[in-house]
Amino acid sequence: MIGNNPSPFHGEGYDFIELREYMPGDDIRHIDWNITAKMQRPFVKVFREERELSVAVVSILNGSVYFGSKRFKQEVIAELNALLGFSVVKNGDLLHSYILTDKLESFVKPSKNVYAVHKMTQDVLEFDPLGKKADYKAIADILYKRIRRKSLIVVIGDFFDVPDFKVLARKHEVVAVIVRDRLEEEPPPMGFASLVDPETNEVLEGDFNAHTVKEYKKRVLANDRKLYESFKKHQIRFTKIYTDMNESVMLRRLFEAR
Repeated sequence: MIGNNPSPFHGEGYDFIELREYMPGDDIRHIDWNITAKMQRPFVKVFREERELSVAVVSILNGSVYFGSKRFKQEVIAELNALLGFSVVKNGDLLHSYILTDKLESFVKPSKNVYAVHKMTQDVLEFDPLGKKADYKAIADILYKRIRRKSLIVVIGDFFDVPDFKVLARKHEVVAVIVRDRLEEEPPPMGFASLVDPETNEVLEGDFNAHTVKEYKKRVLANDRKLYESFKKHQIRFTKIYTDMNESVMLRRLFEAR
């Protein structure tokens, strides 16, 4: 809601933010001459530009979101779309959404209409992710080229690969929401079993004993360490939401922690 997220834009608005020392290239019309005279060095006023926020909700629906011990990850992503969408529309901001895999699957045009929220949520629920792969390089390129106006981009997925959002985060404010199921991070030993890869439809057969599970957990932890380091390095805020959690509570914590 309004007040939780200050505008990322700075310009000649009416909302005064602060005073700071003059830097080469600053508009001399913003110099505060009274403070300048007192401090004996030039100070300028910084304003927050008053204009609507553009919010893009991006759902990465590769095959692995078709999984869940409590709820399917795809259902959680749909609910996150609804929560974010209704919040944006109620706040009077501009909402648009994307479904991406290794290409652009669907797109809802920028709108302030509540029906856009219904459309984006329905698109996520009805999408068939089986056999789809996530290409994070393609995703970053597509978003960079398509979203030209500076925006708040909320990217939702399970992030079992580490994306490079470096360039995207320079142009926009990027927030990542990691959706996982606890069972896929800490699976129990299953013995001999057959598993189907939902991205490639390949069948993997083997003895999933305690040693195998332990090695798998190590790989997941290593992936997540790299993932968190990448997000922090590029100043991307993030949170992890499990399928047995309350999404609205986690989103509120994420945005209020700004």
